[in-house]
Order: sequence, then structure tokens, then C-alpha cells
Amino acid sequence: MPSSLSRLQLDPSRATPLYRQLAQQLIDAIESGDWEAGEALPSERVLAETLDISRITARKALDRLVALGLIQRNRGSGTFIAPRLNQSLTRLTSFTDLLVQRGHRPSSRWLERRLGVPTAEEGLRLGLTADSRVARLKRLRLADDVVVAVEESCLPVSVVADPQAVEHSLYRYLEAQGTPVVRALQHVSACNADTELAALAEVAESQALLVMTRLGYLADGRAAELTITYCRTDYYDFMVELTQ
Repeated sequence: MPSSLSRLQLDPSRATPLYRQLAQQLIDAIESGDWEAGEALPSERVLAETLDISRITARKALDRLVALGLIQRNRGSGTFIAPRLNQSLTRLTSFTDLLVQRGHRPSSRWLERRLGVPTAEEGLRLGLTADSRVARLKRLRLADDVVVAVEESCLPVSVVADPQAVEHSLYRYLEAQGTPVVRALQHVSACNADTELAALAEVAESQALLVMTRLGYLADGRAAELTITYCRTDYYDFMVELTQ
């Protein structure tokens, strides 16, 4: 028996229903790294036989994890740990580096790379005039081939003159150009996906998404990047460390 499975211990004498005990212990095991993203979770049958519970109880526990976005059921192949991106809100990290650190394989699917003019809000935030030119980048961000976010970036042409030159990580490109983003202000809010956004993010229409709006600055204080990222809530976690 795998050690991660042997550590599951249910107590029928407790007031907490068995399925909730099992769900919480599975959550704790996943959060502690006993099962990694993409790894298969024991089936209902295995859980039932190992823990001497009914398959209905095992199914209800797994249903709870599905609802929390911790696991995915793939018809015909089993139940697997869903990739989750635990991102610090106090550390400036590129999407690519974040995924690599978490053991995922990052990739992007480009939707748009072109030059344009800034909107009034973009001009205000980036300190640009109405006749300025900006680079527009729009893409799907994927972790292990799963769409986890839709990202739209706007940068002055003084920072990105050729949008087609940004192939993978935007931050690595900027570093290579000698204009790295050294600090950023990030605002986190929520929205409900409209028809277009839902199709891109591969979620149901009106499903809630996290919205990260990041304004990045260069070492000389210039605003250089305005990025809005629509994050799937079943894949994204955010972490803030608080100290007294």
C-alpha cells in the first residue's frame, strides 16, 4: 500500500461524516505534496476497500475535491491531481518561471502580437500620449497543455518595438533587451466570463475568474508593462505572507 494511502485514517465514532473526514485528509495530503500534479489518485474502489467504507462515501469525498478544483476526472482513465499555481502576491515572478518552479511544463498559444495605439486608460497608466504606439500581446497561458489563464499585455514601443520578437517569456525577453521589469503594482479582482472569454479559458459562460492587473516599472521608474490576466479559479491559488 502506498505510504500516502496508508496515512489515511477515518474515525467512525466522530461526529464528522466519514466522507468529510476523507475529503479533508485527501486535501491535506495533496497540499503537503503526497500526490503531485498529474498523478493518479486512488480510485473509489481502492479507497473503499482500503478504508473499509462504501464506494458512495468514497465518491462523495472525491466529489468534494472535484468541486474545489483539486482533482480532475478523466473518463476511462481515472482521477488525477489538477495542476495548481500557488502564486505569491509579494514576489515578482514571470508566468514561465512560476510554472517551472512548480514542476509544470509552461507553454503559450498566441492569439495576437501586433502594434496599435493605447486606449485612454492604457495611456494614463503607462504615461503615454494618444498618438503613441504600443505593442499588444494576447495569448493563452498553459500548464501541461491545460489552459489556466488568458493574458493581455500592452507595452510602449520604446520597450517592445517588434511584438513578433516575443516568443516565450515576456520578462525574459525584456531582460535580454536590457529593460527588465524590476517592480510592479498588482491588483486582484474578479469577473464573470462572457461568451468570448469563457471560450478562450475553456470554462462555462459566467464562471468566475480571477483578474490580475499588473503595472510593471523599469529601473528608471518608467511604467513599461500593463498586463491583465484572467485566471481560472480551479487552477490558481494566491499566497500572502503576513508578519507582525
